Amino acid sequence: MLAEIITIGDEILIGQIVDTNSAWMAHELNNIGIRIKQISSVSDDRQHILTALHEASKRADVILITGGLGPTKDDITKKTIADYFGVKLIENKEALINVQEIFKRYDRPLLEVNRLQARVPENCEAILNKNGTAPGMWFNEQGKIYISMPGVPHEMMYMMEDQVIPKLKASLKLPVIIHKTILTVGEGESFLADRIADIEDSLPNYIKLAYLPKLGQVRLRLSGYGENEATLKQEVNKFTQKIIERVANVVAAEEDIPIEKAILNYMAEKGLTLSVAESCTGGYISHLITQHPGSSKVFLGGAVSYSYELKESILGVKSETLTQFGAVSKETVTEMVEGALSNFKSDYALAVTGIAGPDGGTIDKPVGTVWIAVASVNQKLIKKLTFGNKRRQNIERSAISALNMLNTLLHDSGK
Repeated sequence: MLAEIITIGDEILIGQIVDTNSAWMAHELNNIGIRIKQISSVSDDRQHILTALHEASKRADVILITGGLGPTKDDITKKTIADYFGVKLIENKEALINVQEIFKRYDRPLLEVNRLQARVPENCEAILNKNGTAPGMWFNEQGKIYISMPGVPHEMMYMMEDQVIPKLKASLKLPVIIHKTILTVGEGESFLADRIADIEDSLPNYIKLAYLPKLGQVRLRLSGYGENEATLKQEVNKFTQKIIERVANVVAAEEDIPIEKAILNYMAEKGLTLSVAESCTGGYISHLITQHPGSSKVFLGGAVSYSYELKESILGVKSETLTQFGAVSKETVTEMVEGALSNFKSDYALAVTGIAGPDGGTIDKPVGTVWIAVASVNQKLIKKLTFGNKRRQNIERSAISALNMLNTLLHDSGK
């Protein structure tokens, strides 16, 4: 069963907003056995939308459309879809009641332009929007299913979860898809591929292995396709365990989670705490950690110490260390991580100091020079890394490298 996603809106094409809807929808559809054939973004232009719908109908069984359902004149999706099917718009009673209740709840007058949102193509089944005024629309035409939803992410997501996904599962005979993901750190995809080449070669044709690299990490995703869920799950698990046993030294998690979440899970299980001392990453590591619910069980906090003064007063870095070796040095990062351990009373700490760029570098310490230290009371791991001259990439690479080093130290300590 193949699907295509069409997102509509000039704001996507000019880069004013990022199309997060498509990635989320693709993930949810894949989970129920619907594979994405193509994702397209088109402008708020009638002919562009008509062409996209026509072409998608040749490739896919299910076509999902988001965007262009608002009350303003540039929102033309609904009228264009009606033209595509050659039908007129009619007022849907349930959708009108929904709009009226929303405006009544907020004690706002119902304008005619808002009332018009209850009009839908006569050949559709309206999908009530429990979080907004624009209804979704379900069409079943010539063996194809078309679903149009609002582009506002939270409206679309609730509509998908509560109504669209259940209706798709009830309407279609869907295959079983089983995914298993292994998160590895510290080894490139070509080296991993070489280590598990024989296992990959032995996979049956209904199980595929994908390598998904990202900044010092590689996710290995096994995907199995079939009809019998129990048998397929057993087979996928068998090959997953073979791979885990082969590359055990670089496995950070046996599920599809980011490295910081894997660390949080491990430390929470062991009853361990963590603090940070960030300079060039400017709190980015703390952000990665605290975005996850339950992080407070592990993460105590830390310091973003850009200046010499804060490195001295908060972390206890010696003035003479900074004067002699500079802020970006092995000596300074060592005292930063020791200061975090001592002052914040955590079991583990990590520290990062460097030159993120694009300026500030010297001949001895060019832009992209970063020192990272991770430590416990008994162990310490310190590395100098050299990245490029792109500030954002340097911050992200520094953060991921620090987390990878912490993961290594944690698992070395647990042996």
